[in-house]
Formats: sequence, C-alpha cells, structure tokens
Amino acid sequence: MPARTTTDRPVAAAADQHPGRLTELRIRGLGSIDDATLELGSGLTVVTGETGAGKTMVVTGLTLLFGGRADPGRVRASGKAGVEGRLVLPPDSPAWERAADAGADPDDDGSLILARTVSAEGRSRAFLGGRSVPVGVVSELSEGLLAVHGQTDQQRLSRPAEQRRALDRYAGAGHLALLDRYREAHQRWRQLAADLERRHTQARELAQAADVLRHGLEEIEAVGPEPGEDEALDTQAKRLADADALRAAADQARMALVGDVTGDLGGADLPQDATAALAIAERALAASDDPTLVLLAQDLADAVAVVSDVAGQLAGYVADLDADPGRLAEVMDRRSVITGLVRKYAAPGEGLAGVLAWAEDAAGRLAQLDVSDEALEALGKARDAARAEVDDLGAQVSAGRRAAADGFAAEVGAELAGLAMKSARVSFAIDSHPDQPGAEGIDEVALLLAPHPGAPPRPVHKGASGGELSRVMLAIEVVFAGADPVPVMVFDEVDAGVGGQAAGEIGRRLAQLARDHQVVVVTHLAQVAAFADTHLVVDKSPDTAAGVTATDIRAVDGEDRVRELARMLSGLTDSGTGQAHARELLAVAAAARG
Repeated sequence: MPARTTTDRPVAAAADQHPGRLTELRIRGLGSIDDATLELGSGLTVVTGETGAGKTMVVTGLTLLFGGRADPGRVRASGKAGVEGRLVLPPDSPAWERAADAGADPDDDGSLILARTVSAEGRSRAFLGGRSVPVGVVSELSEGLLAVHGQTDQQRLSRPAEQRRALDRYAGAGHLALLDRYREAHQRWRQLAADLERRHTQARELAQAADVLRHGLEEIEAVGPEPGEDEALDTQAKRLADADALRAAADQARMALVGDVTGDLGGADLPQDATAALAIAERALAASDDPTLVLLAQDLADAVAVVSDVAGQLAGYVADLDADPGRLAEVMDRRSVITGLVRKYAAPGEGLAGVLAWAEDAAGRLAQLDVSDEALEALGKARDAARAEVDDLGAQVSAGRRAAADGFAAEVGAELAGLAMKSARVSFAIDSHPDQPGAEGIDEVALLLAPHPGAPPRPVHKGASGGELSRVMLAIEVVFAGADPVPVMVFDEVDAGVGGQAAGEIGRRLAQLARDHQVVVVTHLAQVAAFADTHLVVDKSPDTAAGVTATDIRAVDGEDRVRELARMLSGLTDSGTGQAHARELLAVAAAARG
C-alpha cells in the first residue's frame, strides 16, 4: 500500500459515519505468514483456522502496527517483517490532529496509512502517512483507536490489584480524577515524611554540609556579581588599556568623514572629507533635469546624512573614552575577585554564569539541609497537613468504590446470565485500612463469585473453574467494551474454555458490540464465528521449496464458510451432519442479528 500524499483534508472518510475502522491489513514475514493481505469490513470480523496455523499472528500484526513491542523472534528467515494498515477515520477524529503534528498526510482517498517494520536484529521503524515517525507517536495514536482484549487480560484481571483498577475505571472519570489527586497527595506526604526522618537521623552530617554551602553563599554575596559582569569587565579593561590607540583611530575616522570641524585636530591642510565630497556630487546631480540623476542625487543626500550620523557617534565615543589609570586599576581588581569566584565555584568554561548557577542551586539545597528547630517544626506541620489531605481523599476514594461496586457487579452478573451462568452472583469485597494508606488508596478490593445458589462467595481466581473464569472475565471485558470510545476492538480467543449455549451468547454479544465498533475476533468456536459479517480463514501449508510452513489468509462465504464452520464443529469439512449444523448456526445467528 504505497502512500500517496495530499494536502487536502480527508474527504472519503467524511461520508463514513463509523467512528473509524481498519479497512486493510497486510502482513509480511511475520511468524508463519510470508505475505498476506486482509480486507477487513465494518462490523464483526472473525479469524479462524487450525491450531498452529497462525491466527495469533493477525493479532500480533495488529499490535505491532499500532506501536506494540517488536519481537525479533517472530521475524521469518527472510530477515525482515512488515505490517501495513489503512485506517478510515471521520474528519473530526482526534487522530488526524496527532497525525498532522507528526507531519503525516492523508492518502488520496482520505485514509491514513500506517506501517511498521522489524528486522531479525530487533531494529524497528514506524511510518505514519508516508512519514517516518518514532514508535511512541504511533503508540500514542493507538490509545484512541485500538483496544486488544486477550487471554492475558483474563489472567491480569484475576489479580486483586487489577480488579481494583477495573472498579475504579467503572466508577467514572470523576472518580479517576479524585484518585489522581489522592496519588499526588500520598506522594507528597511520603516525601515530606521521608525528608523529616532524614533530617532527624542525619542532623550532624546535614549541619556540616549546610555550613559549607552557607560559607560559599556568603562569599559570593559579599562580592555581589551581576550576570555578564565578567565579560563587561574584560571589554572595559581592554578599552581602558588601549584608550590612546582607540582615540586616535576614532579621530582619524571622524576627520575622514567630516573633516576638522572643531579645529582641534590641526587639519587645515587635510584632504577633502567624505561629507564635502558627497555634498558636491549631490549638488551636481540635483542641478540636472534628468529624472534618473535627480533620484541618484536624493540617494547621495541620504548618504550624507548617514555619514554625518556615524561621525557624531564617533565624536561621542571619543568623549566617553576614559584613559584614567586609576579606573583601570579598579577594573582589574574587580576582575581578579570575580576570577577567584569562578575558579572556586564554576565548572571549567562556565565563567561567572557557573558561579551564579552554583549559588542558586546551593540556596535550594541549603533549605533542604536546615535542621534547626524552626525548620523541623515547620516540616512536621507540613507532613501532618499532607497526611490529613491523604486521609480525606482516601475516604472519598473508598466511598466512590463502594458506591460503584454494586452497579459494576450487577452489570457483570447480567452478562453472566446470558453466558449460561444465570445463577451466578458477583460481588466485591472492599476491606479498608485508613491507618495504612497505600499508593492506590486505603482499600483492598476483591471480586467474588458464587457460581450457584448456596455456594459461598469466593475470590474469583480461587473459586471459579477455567470456563467460569473465562466467562467472568469476558463479561467484565464486555461491560467495559460497550462504553469504550476506541473504534477498533480486537478479541484474541477470550472464549477459551467456553462452549455450548454460552458460546452462542458470546457471539451474540460480540455482534452487539460490532454495531458501534469494528470488532475483530480470533476464535475457535463455530458458535461465535457464525455471527460474523466477515469471516477470514487462516490456512497453513508446507512450502517445500523454501523448507518452511506458509500461511495464507482468505475470506470465505457461502458454501466455503459452511465447510469452515463444519470443520470447527466436527473436524471434517465434508461432514453432512457438520454442514447441517453449520447452516443451522448461521440461520440462528442471522435471526438473532435481525
């Protein structure tokens, strides 16, 4: 997909009311994929294929394209892997502004082209809109465009710390802003407490260090140097030392310009000066009737004015020139004192600016080394005030979590009911420790699951089977995904460990998400694949000429799609029973979508 640039605002995307989608993806030299191009439609796209065929490379390619970590171990023997993608975005998408900041241009059809290359040595390059950009720019751009939900997310969400983060996220933007204020207050309190403890335990060493800094500051303050004074003194000393020669040069130049107008230069027999010569020439031209000569006469008149002005400045220079030997001695003494400060307090080559920078830094460090009773008392009050703010904000954060917990659990429970876990009950256990505030608040948060009536609620990662855990975590993902502003969502086998009726419900929910998002799903379940708008199959075959396994990706429809679903159901593409079941699944999915 070569990039074609234009300075026009994107126009093709303007007619597309979708919040954004990836229309094309090309993968080269990545894992088992030699060279494959995926045409991605809007709505729900599923990627299926035999185990080991390379389905995961589609997700890997998407992650890489949008700024993910480059793994050179995924690069084929060719020595270089590449991923290219074409994004269609509405004109008001924030991504356009970020792309423009990076110097990227839209393609002729108004789309935005992304590309990423990785070498076997690990070198990686990113391209955006035909321009080479840092990978971080693409990563920043992807935050508002792509969300990947995978099995690693399920494992991550089984941790209590991640469950707390999920609850905070569900509580909303206001709660997250409050949590940020708490984090800042907590960090400030910890810093003040650590500083106070340090001053108490290291009082003697800090006092000695403070004396050294204080002595240096007093010495510099006694001299009172001004910024740039060292350079000014050098200039002044040179002028005073060379006063006679400078006066002679200035007088000679002034006399050449305007003559001995004061009579104090003894220039009665001097040649004609520049001003007089210019004036004679100006009068000669001005007397002519020729327009060109008249214009030149005006230029000469201007030149006379400039020469006169320079002569006046030279006269002022001579008048201000001081040849007093006493003043020269004062300047040399002052320069010697400042040179001593530079030698003691500035790094080589920094000059007086280095002395002033040392003084500024020393004043700041001295404030941190103060171990007087007054300083320790003030620091203690500041610490206590910061702790009081931590306690207040911590209580507010905890209250926000408790207020959000029931709603979050209810939404997750509603999703579980549709995933063949109608009797399951989800809840949150929030254990607060106000006397031990942590970096994320005062709460320990645990997601609890009671899989059936009579079962006690237990932490979800301890009380759920593999299939139940997959469904709980998928329910959480779906709850968040429905409100996720990103236009492109990728689910990588989040349906692992699920089957039967629950599998069909997963497909139904992903299809619902695809009404407002472009959803790409890597799945092994025919019940999920039946809901797809676009069905891509990853085929694996040995490349005997190259001695490697090659992967191809093709779109299937009609009978080809029936055979693929039959393979997923029974392992046999030509099974009559499997094909009948596949057609039934497609009919059920079509009815549900309608």
